[in-house]
Amino acid sequence: MTETPPRDPPGNPPSDPLGFVLFNEIGIIEQLARNRFESVMPHGMLLAHFTMLNHLVRMGDGRNPADIAHALQLTRGAVTNTVQRLGARGYLRVEPDPEDGRAKRVYLTDAGRRARGDAIAAVAPLIAKLESELGHGMFDDLLPSLQRLRAWLDDEREADKGEQPSR
Repeated sequence: MTETPPRDPPGNPPSDPLGFVLFNEIGIIEQLARNRFESVMPHGMLLAHFTMLNHLVRMGDGRNPADIAHALQLTRGAVTNTVQRLGARGYLRVEPDPEDGRAKRVYLTDAGRRARGDAIAAVAPLIAKLESELGHGMFDDLLPSLQRLRAWLDDEREADKGEQPSR
C-alpha cells in the first residue's frame, strides 16, 4: 500500500470555516466519483439511473414518485424523467396506485435488478483498487462519521419541514 500525503486543494484560504472546507471536499469527491463510476457503468447507465435503482432495492419498490423525489432530494420532474428513461429500458414499470387512482407507483423489474447488479459489478474493480491503495482501515475510519453526518443532515431536512425523520 502506497500512502499519498493529503493535498491542500487550491482555493481554500486558511480563514475558511472548517465545515465549509469539509463540504467542499465532499463535493469534489462526489464529482470525481460520479465521473469515474459513469465511465465504467454498463448499458450507458448514468449515476442518476443507478441511484434510482439502488434506492428502490434498498427501500423497497412500489413507492410513489413524490416519495422518491423527497428521499433523493430531486424535483418531481427529475424523478419523472428518470423513471421514464428507466421504464423505456425495461428496468421499471409504473402502475396506478391502488389506493389513489390519480397517483402512480414505481416498481423494479427483474431487468432493473440485474442492471443494478451489473453496475455494482462494474464499479467493483474501482472500489477494490481504492481499498487496496488507500487501505480498508480508511473505510472503517470514515464510514461512521459520514453516516452520522448524513443522519444529522437528514434529520435537519425533516425538522425544517416540521416532519419526523424517515431513517
